[in-house]
Amino acid sequence: MMNDTLSRRDILRRAGALAMSAIALPVWMPRVVFAAKNAPASSNDMLVCVFLRGAADGLNLVVPHGDKDYYAARPTLAIAPPKAGDANAAIDLDGFFGLHPRLAPLNDIYRAGALAIVHAVGSPDPTHSHFDAMDFMERGTPGEKSIPTGWIGRHLQQMATSNASPFRVVGMGTILQQSLRGPIPATALQSLADVRLQTDARKAPQVQTALAALYDGSGFIEANGKQTLQAINDLAKLPSNYAPSNSAQYPDTMFGKSLMAVAQLIKADLGLEIACVDLGGWDMHVQEEGQLTRLADEFASGLAAFYADLQDRMKRITLVAMTEFGRRAQENSNRGTDHGHGGVMFVMGGNVNGGKVYGDWPTLSKDKLYGPGDLDNTTDFRDVLGEIAQKRLGNSNLAAVFPKYNTFKFRGLARDNA
Repeated sequence: MMNDTLSRRDILRRAGALAMSAIALPVWMPRVVFAAKNAPASSNDMLVCVFLRGAADGLNLVVPHGDKDYYAARPTLAIAPPKAGDANAAIDLDGFFGLHPRLAPLNDIYRAGALAIVHAVGSPDPTHSHFDAMDFMERGTPGEKSIPTGWIGRHLQQMATSNASPFRVVGMGTILQQSLRGPIPATALQSLADVRLQTDARKAPQVQTALAALYDGSGFIEANGKQTLQAINDLAKLPSNYAPSNSAQYPDTMFGKSLMAVAQLIKADLGLEIACVDLGGWDMHVQEEGQLTRLADEFASGLAAFYADLQDRMKRITLVAMTEFGRRAQENSNRGTDHGHGGVMFVMGGNVNGGKVYGDWPTLSKDKLYGPGDLDNTTDFRDVLGEIAQKRLGNSNLAAVFPKYNTFKFRGLARDNA
């Protein structure tokens, strides 16, 4: 017969399981979840940062159909110019640029003025290494690895706040994004369901009572233990079957589920300020067409669902999507594209000056290409992030967020925070 009495060893074992399975924290933090109820409201935007890992092909996502050299460079991979009734043609944006047809869900957001696109944008560092390029972009320090913190981590360090919520800074995934590294604690979550007691449901009340007794004290560990239990209680109050608003339908993928979890945290008013979400798989050296079609659909449907779901809150949300670099202008012999330089960024939100493709187009003429044949950069990615940080996140100390960079050129893609 099973013994239902919980020994101290059982309590400690389950406390350890609770701490280690719930959440991933920096190695120097106690392995517990902590929470603050009624986190203070902020007049600044919440930031959602989406990283398209693998170097997304900006030339086929946002098609320069007005540049004849685009079609010369890509005889088989080029997206057809806009044509009424052609579902495989680019969706015209401004007479020169067009969206990949599978980005169609973003067209209405663009037309509503809530989506801005920046083309020929990226890091000035010439590397074609995925690892280095992502690292430089997340640190916000192109060519510089001596600074261990990420640009978001440094931004948070500058912001005076009484927000002690464990959900203030969340990175969706198994590993915390480099951009979040810094002195402000950040949480890596795979899903909201991960934050729960790891025990038989019938014994959960008994385990919780025992854990409360175990952490009945005023020390550091005890305080964090209490906060762990409070976090579980807070999340337990959220609907187990989340129903997005406005009939929003997130893609049934890790990316879609991550965006939906972020939306649920926002609606729960648990103090979320920053969230990072990844979408990988963009390195397409071979047979790009099918892969890009699938990922473009996932990306667009995810953003469109997030926008619809949080429609009444978008005035205080800014989402930015970026990639480490773009792809080579010329397609290769495997119907794919190789590592390039200039790429594309997307900025979505209620206070975005959208409905426009920003940047100075350098053209794809061979004498204007960068290095071995890449789209050149005419906008530094820090100009885009810096404008968002200053205008929407309320951070005027950009020198601390992006050290050694003092030539910001804002494009006017965001409104000042009022």
